[in-house]
Amino acid sequence: MTEAMIDFSNVTKSYQGGQPAVDQLSMSIDKGSITVFVGPSGCGKTTSLRMINRMVEPTSGTITVGGKDVLSEPAARLRRSMGYVMQSSGLMPHRTVLDNIATVPRLNGVSKTDARKRATELLDVVGLTSVMGKRYPAQLSGGQQQRVGVARALAADPPVLLMDEPFSAVDPVVRDELQKELLRLQRDLAKTIVFVTHDIDEATILGDKVAVFAVGGKLAQYATPEEILRAPANDFVASFVGRDRGFRHLGFTPAKGLGIHQVATSNISSKNEPQVMASKDWTLLVDGANHPVGWAAPGDGSVVVPGGSLYRPGDSLRGALDAALSSPSGLGVAVDDDGAVLGAVTAPEVLAAIESARQVREAAL
Repeated sequence: MTEAMIDFSNVTKSYQGGQPAVDQLSMSIDKGSITVFVGPSGCGKTTSLRMINRMVEPTSGTITVGGKDVLSEPAARLRRSMGYVMQSSGLMPHRTVLDNIATVPRLNGVSKTDARKRATELLDVVGLTSVMGKRYPAQLSGGQQQRVGVARALAADPPVLLMDEPFSAVDPVVRDELQKELLRLQRDLAKTIVFVTHDIDEATILGDKVAVFAVGGKLAQYATPEEILRAPANDFVASFVGRDRGFRHLGFTPAKGLGIHQVATSNISSKNEPQVMASKDWTLLVDGANHPVGWAAPGDGSVVVPGGSLYRPGDSLRGALDAALSSPSGLGVAVDDDGAVLGAVTAPEVLAAIESARQVREAAL
């Protein structure tokens, strides 16, 4: 049985003259897991997060962390015992990256030398070079600032990490990188992470469990991402998840036994100067390492057409279908862990696998 790290018991937060921001919240958050709070604006997800470290004080009810009531110790000490990452990173502009990361250890009495040593180690953990340590926040990109924010939250090695929409202010490409980085860190560190977002895609990508909040601060559903996509608890959850929840659900169905077919390839010296003869079929262009570069259209081998997303064996049916449908040739490029071409998957075969998986699920009900 999984051990609970954080427990909400009938927790309510009310402000004078208004409806509760959080209404009778009861839930247990598993130790060493990522739990995502998701919902529309004004639903109480951020308020619920901030009550864990008492940035917001609950009106009634009990919150425990590691079995201990959060009201039983001073708020400042409680906050220093947890990591906290916010949307804007919240870095102090007048302090270097190293000194920003070292902030909490220094507050906890760690020497400046040891705190900076720990900060330097964490730069590597979050994917930044040691050179970055001497820079100031204004000299970093938005994505780099968020990585520093995560490093600062990890500096005192807290068991609990609170993340309040940390990736919402960066562009989609950087956001995708940061999500992957967080999942990598979690595999290594196994923290108890509570993550707030308004994006259901982000919630289902990151969450071991997802808590969907409804307007009025009520918990509408608390379950695994797969269950929320497969069986929304009510009309509100179904509407929030969206009409394409069936497509998202494919992300939890492995593409077992999907055939990978040979595909015509042509090696090119430069992606700007393809050296491929005109062909009646689509030709996959690859570089010297057999990495896909793009496609040469039938009848014209001089133009590189972007190739769409890639499929790795072992990915989900969603990944396989996306690779096939996003490819101009209708062939989803399959690659190995090093990015080298293995072959291609076809949309009809992926759709057949999806139908087969559906029948298996129905038979199990």
